[in-house]
Parts: sequence; C-alpha cells; structure tokens
Amino acid sequence: MTTYPNHPDDKAFDNDATPCVLAEHKDGVETWTLNLPETRNPISDPAVVAALVDHLARVANDLTVGAIVLTGAGTAFSAGGDVRAMQERTGMFGAPPPEQRRGYQQGIQRLTRAMVECDIPIIAAVNGPAIGAGFDLALMCDLRIASSSASFAESFVKLGLVPGDGGAWLLPRVVGHARASELALTGRRIDAATAQHWGIVSDVVAPEDLLVRAHDLAREIAALPREAVRMTKSLLRKAPDIGLDATLELSAAMQPLCHTTDDHRDAVATLGVRRR
Repeated sequence: MTTYPNHPDDKAFDNDATPCVLAEHKDGVETWTLNLPETRNPISDPAVVAALVDHLARVANDLTVGAIVLTGAGTAFSAGGDVRAMQERTGMFGAPPPEQRRGYQQGIQRLTRAMVECDIPIIAAVNGPAIGAGFDLALMCDLRIASSSASFAESFVKLGLVPGDGGAWLLPRVVGHARASELALTGRRIDAATAQHWGIVSDVVAPEDLLVRAHDLAREIAALPREAVRMTKSLLRKAPDIGLDATLELSAAMQPLCHTTDDHRDAVATLGVRRR
C-alpha cells in the first residue's frame, strides 16, 4: 500500500501534520478520505480543494490506477460549505462580490471541473450525511454506494444560496429534472433508502460493510482493460451533452485505438480459446 504526503501548497496543513485528504493506493485502487471529521469534512476549504485537485492531476496519466474510492472520515461524508466561515464572514465570504465570484471560480468550481474531466471511474462511498456541496461532490462521482446511515440534501436554498459548485448541472443528470427540482427547491433531506429508490445510489449497505463493498466494486473495475474503461467513462460523460451524431463519431475514433491494445488482443485470444 502506498500513501501520499500532504499537498505541497497546502497552507492550512504543514507537511508534518495530518493531511486534510488521506490518499492510499493498493491493488490498482486509490482510496481518498476527506479527513476533517471535527468539522464534518467541508469541501469549501481551499486546502481540501487543492488536495483533491492535486490528487486528480497526479493519477490522470497513471495507468496503475484503475479506480478511485472517495469517502469521509468520521460520521459525515461531507457537510459541504463551511457555515461558520459564512456566518463569521471570514475567508472569501468576507470579500466583495467580484472577489467572491473569483473565489468560487478558482476554488470549488475548479474541483467540479477536475472531477468531471477525470477519466478514471470514481466511486463515492457515502458514509454519512452528504449535504449541499457535499452532496454535489458525491454527484461528481460515477457511482455512489451509501451506508444505511447516509443522508442527502441539496440544501443551498435553506441558506439563501444557489448551488455554487455546479449542482444545477450535476443533479438533473442523475435524477432527472423533476426530482432535481424537488430536492433543490425544497432543500429537503432524504435518507439512503430514498436515494437508492431515486437512483442516486446503486446500493445501500450496513455501515461496517460500506468500504468493503466499495473496494470490491473498485477492484472489479480496476481488473478490466484500463484504457477501454477510461474511454468508456469519457463516452458516458460526454454523450448526453454532445448528442448521438457526435457520440457516434467519438466512438468511431476511440474504437480503433482500443483494437490496437494488448488488452484487446489478449481478451479476444482468451475468448477464442474458451469457445473451442
């Protein structure tokens, strides 16, 4: 198992301190743990954004990484924004509107772009409440598995805010416009069972089984040809926005690349042997 040090530009945590995001690599699977349990893992903290963006850049061209599991330390997946900082008007929340706008663009929106553009499958192991931007962080992932103690809320409106991290784009893609409107316009919290019924999560398990299930799924994905998996994820992400014709063109461009890989040749040879 390989562990990684703190982000070198992390101003909130020196390199001898516990990192705000723990990262480990084992058997082709990266596990990233939001590690601010005392404040319920807010992701509006610039240090958390920087750490996650840094890890995404680190693994981007690393084919030893087949899948990523993202979870939270303590009892929450992520409480989203730092409400205390909003209340006390500290950090960017105390800045004039133009500076706050840049703060969103250069802060949490940078994470949204990096998560969505990453072509490695990311599994959210939602161990507890995923609220506001924390919910949207789970939506940035490709697959979501929830503990039975998890809950979800697109709660910005309850704070007199809008989803500043792209939630208005993320949520309808997962649950459709009607469900997204219900969640975003009421700020209502739903439990894990409802989240599964609505298609937000694919599985709900006992808390003690959450990481086991997430890692089993991650290893299953990581065992498959990695170039093909990454291109498949890219197709799934792009297809709803670019339409059928562009999707067919992109698929036609990707498929010849797959035909030239050793993974494809080995798989075809193995299948041929099995059919004899």
